[in-house]
Amino acid sequence: MSLSLAIILGLLVLSAFFSGSETALTAVSRPYMHQLEQDGSRRARRVNHLIATRDRLIGALLVGNNLVNILASSLATGALVTMFGEAGIAYATAGMTVIVVLFGEVLPKTYAIYNANKVALMVAIPVTGLVTILSPVVRGLEVVTRLIFRMFGAKYATDASIETAMMELRGAIEVHTTQEAVQDERRMLRSILELDDVEVGEVMTHRRKAFTIDAGLPPAEIVDLILKSPYTRIPLWRGEPDNIIGVVHAKDVLRAVRALDGDVAQLDVGELAGTPWFIPDSTTLLEQLRAFRERREHFALVVDEYGALMGVVTLEDILEEIVGDITDEHDVAVAGVHPQEGGDYVVDGGVTIRDLNREFEWRLPDEDANTIAGLLLHESRQIPNVGQVFRFHGFRFEVLRKNRNQIASIRITPPNSAP
Repeated sequence: MSLSLAIILGLLVLSAFFSGSETALTAVSRPYMHQLEQDGSRRARRVNHLIATRDRLIGALLVGNNLVNILASSLATGALVTMFGEAGIAYATAGMTVIVVLFGEVLPKTYAIYNANKVALMVAIPVTGLVTILSPVVRGLEVVTRLIFRMFGAKYATDASIETAMMELRGAIEVHTTQEAVQDERRMLRSILELDDVEVGEVMTHRRKAFTIDAGLPPAEIVDLILKSPYTRIPLWRGEPDNIIGVVHAKDVLRAVRALDGDVAQLDVGELAGTPWFIPDSTTLLEQLRAFRERREHFALVVDEYGALMGVVTLEDILEEIVGDITDEHDVAVAGVHPQEGGDYVVDGGVTIRDLNREFEWRLPDEDANTIAGLLLHESRQIPNVGQVFRFHGFRFEVLRKNRNQIASIRITPPNSAP
């Protein structure tokens, strides 16, 4: 009797091992294991090999788990029948069901699901041996499984598409939403994945805010404007602002002034200007980033489908989409978002929706409008008056100030602080 009890206990331990191993190896983090393997971990390499042949792994673990469970139940039934007669069958069924479910399934799987990486590394070596030993049996099960799948017209395995891989990456990033320690990293990774979904027209500096210079001005005045400007690359126009004739670099102007011994009157800024580079507003940020790298340029002029100038985009604009605002000692401080007591914000109408979403983890739609003022116009279907209040997407919007028909300032109250 004591021998049978010892064997049953040993089989239950094996059952817990198989159940925990199955859960850990199916829930393990593949990126984490891949990185460990790159760092030289042999156990991680074994785990990755097991995951690569997951169908064989699952087959071996299920064969082993069912084998020990059935054997333990049989031994318990035999022992209890000897002790209690036919009533022992009922006792064994009830008792082993509770014991196997609790100690052979629930406890080991619960521990493994919360410590998947740790358990997977621990069981990698013995599970590899088990898969090798049960390989003939598992291969036979694979053949039968494939035949059954083929009979019902189901696919046995499918290759992950690019879309699926991208969704997995986005999901892995969003899993850590509640962890403040990786908040900045999560924002940057999310922005990198969205580079191919955002067009330059959404991040460019609009022509009304772009700094340009009339090439027809006196050379001395042009030099003064360049020196006062916070930018190093400046578009030149002649006749009308849309007629861009070139882009001049501040360093080229300084070199030319020095070559003329400071005689600015003889300076021809038009000759120093480089050929302007025009790009369509539908160009994605990923495409433009690659173009900047290939052409070794940092500045481009954005035009619409009719060839009209819309604005300018720089390499810094794209980098800011990834890492956030980049400011230096020459940048012009522009008021944008002003937090208020009570949890609401006073926001300039020209602030982009993407910047707000990224900064405050909001989910305002940016498909139909780029700026917060544009979103308000789109949703309200009117040009609102000062003092009007709108509610949509869970937010409260109050128009604070207008410049003619342009919304200049809005008070935004997020859902968690809305009255």
